[in-house]
Amino acid sequence: MKIIVPMAGRGSRLRPHTLTVPKPLIPVAGKPIVHRLITDIVGILDDEIEEIAFILGDPAFFGDEVVKSLEELASNLGAKASIYRQLDPKGTGHAIMCAEPSLSGPAVIAYADTLIRADFNLDKDADAVIWTKKVANPEAYGVVQLNDRNEIVALVEKPKDYVSDEAVIGIYYFKDVSVLKQELEHVLDNEIINGGEYQINDGILRMMSKGKIFKTGTVDEWMDCGNKAVTIETNAKMLGFLEDSGEDLVSNSITKTNSEIIPPCFIAEGVQLINSTIGPYVSIGQGTIIEDSSVKNSIIQTEATIKNATLDKAMIGNFATFNGNFSTVSIGDYSELI
Repeated sequence: MKIIVPMAGRGSRLRPHTLTVPKPLIPVAGKPIVHRLITDIVGILDDEIEEIAFILGDPAFFGDEVVKSLEELASNLGAKASIYRQLDPKGTGHAIMCAEPSLSGPAVIAYADTLIRADFNLDKDADAVIWTKKVANPEAYGVVQLNDRNEIVALVEKPKDYVSDEAVIGIYYFKDVSVLKQELEHVLDNEIINGGEYQINDGILRMMSKGKIFKTGTVDEWMDCGNKAVTIETNAKMLGFLEDSGEDLVSNSITKTNSEIIPPCFIAEGVQLINSTIGPYVSIGQGTIIEDSSVKNSIIQTEATIKNATLDKAMIGNFATFNGNFSTVSIGDYSELI
């Protein structure tokens, strides 16, 4: 089994935090988004992963440190890492084709901008499986249309009339991903463009038109990391899930002076808490110092310094310094607000 991960986007909706760190490497509940996503997918597949192919953008942004992080992720999962580049953002279908040498055999394609919680048996006898989430407002999503055998027969974007309540979340299984490759080659060669880009959906629809059987795999939770507000919401949900699973979220190496931690919180090693109240739903990166402050529902990354603050729904970058009475702030890496 292979996992193909297109992640070349710059994450503009999550700026300023993605000005220095690619969005898939932004930590949620103490671990980068892409690390959490791939680890959870591996758990669902319950299959040996031989290769994880990452499609990155410009090396000037997705540099050596990013590559090293992804190679370590693959190695920890017992897989080989393959690194490809999409230097020109031409859409989801184009991104997949940038990993053409890896497009053979059974594979999962997963876009690295969401997190999931799921427990289902993947139907590996189907030609393909599109992972979905039941939603209350399907008119706001791309959804699958099913026949009376629960096979997917169409993909409908933001339907005005009810089609189904199963939204496409951007994770796909292909029994033989080379079939998708052939159809995407046709899409690119014939310049079949939708929304100004080459789309994976056009390759999928061509597979359906030729009789390939698509099924659904429905996840329990689908959590977005598209912008600051929803990333903080996702952080809170993930902390709740991890606490329920019994995971130890607070490092033994923190220094706590006259401070209180209200769970669930993730607090990394080397954090110093002085005269502060932390939580609930806070993630704090390694080496951060928080003094004379109250912090809840927030993400604070590594080596930051927070003083005299009352923070709620805040996001503070790496090596940032914050001293003040603002609350719902969003400060990028190496910024100072003092």
